[in-house]
Amino acid sequence: MKKIICLLSLFVYHSGFSQNLLDGRIRKVIGKKNSSFFEQGVFHSASQVSSRLNAVRHGFSERRGYERIVIDFSTKKVPKVYGHFSKMDKKLSLDFFKTTLKKKVGSYGQSKYVEALKFYPLSKEFLSLEILFKEKVKAEVFYLESPARLVIDVKI
Repeated sequence: MKKIICLLSLFVYHSGFSQNLLDGRIRKVIGKKNSSFFEQGVFHSASQVSSRLNAVRHGFSERRGYERIVIDFSTKKVPKVYGHFSKMDKKLSLDFFKTTLKKKVGSYGQSKYVEALKFYPLSKEFLSLEILFKEKVKAEVFYLESPARLVIDVKI
């Protein structure tokens, strides 16, 4: 009986700190900017192309009030992507399917909001990327084609 209570209390304790990815709306990434910033949630795109991540670049616009992060790919269309953004965790996690990482991705440089980029090439065709932020931001995610770019605008 004590073992059951211990296991049950461990489950309740652990689930209190886990993320519920279904609480937020699941968004489909679209091919245009619509100025719809969000604070948390899951998003995806459905493309099935094989690609290579070539570069990550950024720029801050004082006039517009946001920093734009652009992920460049080797193809005309953006590969299939799943993402999770959490303002509270100050983190954006991206999973790219059928995607490899260029051997040398250029230096990211100084950023107003981004603290670090972490690449995780999990297999020959699966790449994860974490973007860690310096502070709690809101995000908007969309893509552009020919050449393929995933665009992430972040602001406070």
